[in-house]
Amino acid sequence: MRRYWVIAPYDSTKPEIFEKAWEYDLREGTIAIGWWELGDISNLSKEELISKYREVYGKEDMRDINAIWKFYHEISPGDIIIARRGTKRIIGKGTVKTTAFYNEEMGKERVSYAEDFYPNFIRVEWEEKDIEFDKIVFSFYTIYELPEEKYNSLIEGKLIEEKPVGEEIEEQEFILEKYLEDFIVSNFEKIFRGQLELYKDEEGNIGQQYPTEIGNIDILAIEPSTNSYVVIELKKGRSSDKVVGQILRYMGWVKENLCREGMGVKGLIICKDKDERLDYALKMAENIQVKFYKVNFQLLD
Repeated sequence: MRRYWVIAPYDSTKPEIFEKAWEYDLREGTIAIGWWELGDISNLSKEELISKYREVYGKEDMRDINAIWKFYHEISPGDIIIARRGTKRIIGKGTVKTTAFYNEEMGKERVSYAEDFYPNFIRVEWEEKDIEFDKIVFSFYTIYELPEEKYNSLIEGKLIEEKPVGEEIEEQEFILEKYLEDFIVSNFEKIFRGQLELYKDEEGNIGQQYPTEIGNIDILAIEPSTNSYVVIELKKGRSSDKVVGQILRYMGWVKENLCREGMGVKGLIICKDKDERLDYALKMAENIQVKFYKVNFQLLD
């Protein structure tokens, strides 16, 4: 079955090298990922790859390891790749023609022998695109998979509105909490008083509606005191079961894809009123807190 992937040709914060790498990819029909220090890992088992990574970098980063493994063992001929530049722009879509292979000389040539080269390649038949969005649509993660529906939406230049489905909700509550999300982000430092920091990626984009292949996280933050990511979700009229299930999925995704060694993941659900069902659901869910908000609207002379 065809699968859909997102890969950046190079680090977009280094525009000159990015341009060289992408021009090479278009001309030669390739896409590449890095970690040149590991050498040729094309024939390693998962356990051997983990051991090699630990030996070279002195730590075990499953985010990097899983990216390399997916590149070599999950992307197949016939799959589709979106080439992204940063987190808001599509520059190409391509059809995978071969499985992955290692070529150090190609990697160096691709970036005109710059110090940081990418030696792990896949052959791709590219079609140039130039689609830019006014909000973050891509994670800064090296490589990840998209559902077909989301791929189709993005390649058409559209965004899927992630309004709760499959249940009755109060429309006014949903609209209010949409504005509440913007308010929280705009006043993040005042609200959390330095205990949490709003996540920012390498380009300075903030962690509001942070995109993942399983949906958008309302707000992604960092808790410096515990070196943890914090997934913040607004209840938005959803049932307790649905909001707990969703935040747990997002926490799992962050643990698998963003956490580096020694980092943790916490959850925070923000809702309007106390919910006994939510209380019971969270008795068995570790590292998830609930906080309540109050709206005070007055007209004064």
